[in-house]
Amino acid sequence: MEPPTTHPQVPAGLPPDVAREVNQVLSRRNLLATLGVAAAGSALAMVNYRDEAHAAPASGAATTPEGPKAAAHAWCMVIDLRTCDGCQSCTRSCQQRHGLREEQTWIKVYSMKDSSGGTFPMPRPCMMCEDPPCLKVCPVGATIRTDEGLVLVDTDTCVGSRACMAACPYEARYFNWSEPPAPKRMPMPSTPQMPVPKKGTVGKCVLCADRLPQGELPACVSGCPMGVLYIGDLVTDIAVNGVGKSVVLSEFLRENDAVRYKEELGTNPRVYYILGHGQSLADQA
Repeated sequence: MEPPTTHPQVPAGLPPDVAREVNQVLSRRNLLATLGVAAAGSALAMVNYRDEAHAAPASGAATTPEGPKAAAHAWCMVIDLRTCDGCQSCTRSCQQRHGLREEQTWIKVYSMKDSSGGTFPMPRPCMMCEDPPCLKVCPVGATIRTDEGLVLVDTDTCVGSRACMAACPYEARYFNWSEPPAPKRMPMPSTPQMPVPKKGTVGKCVLCADRLPQGELPACVSGCPMGVLYIGDLVTDIAVNGVGKSVVLSEFLRENDAVRYKEELGTNPRVYYILGHGQSLADQA
């Protein structure tokens, strides 16, 4: 069953080009909160992508007398390598939003070898692991995992031991060796959801955690002109990209044989890749 292509709040009677533009704006801004209604009404057989998320509750998750409290969302990302051309717009969008230096690539686009000896681009954000090794080694508890599955860093607590960097098998963390560039907007207080880079601390992709509660796309997703990146929710079973396309998440992953990078390490990453040109991520482990 396909999700609706027209947002329910689009007024009837608009010219087709105007209706299409309004539909895209509403779909992006309302993101998964609105699209989740469609998923709830579709009798879909869920595959193990969602089961895995609920099997790994976050550290410090709220509990009830009946057990752990179910989270409202379980965020993930899908990267469709079939349409990625390696333009690195995702990297630049992320750097601009978070005020990062050029060498700080929270979402880095690698050039990977395929089975025929050629290469293909592969964006690598934080994998938002359900069993993150970085969480276990931090000596001061600066790394946290929310009940919605986001792995974040409290830069006010971080002492820069870099133990988390050594533990991350995806090389998704960066040390702030110098002061960040001067902010181009009014300074904001640092939070794990929207960290302000600080010399002597570790930074990483946060999936634009401050945007998600507002129904807004992460900067890398909205900044990708090819629609390669999808922000997904394993609870509502919906994912959407930056060009306004929405999919039923479990069907999209299953029908396209989605894989996870270095899955054999047991970190249970929440970033799924769809291959398309003879790629095999197993060859890169």
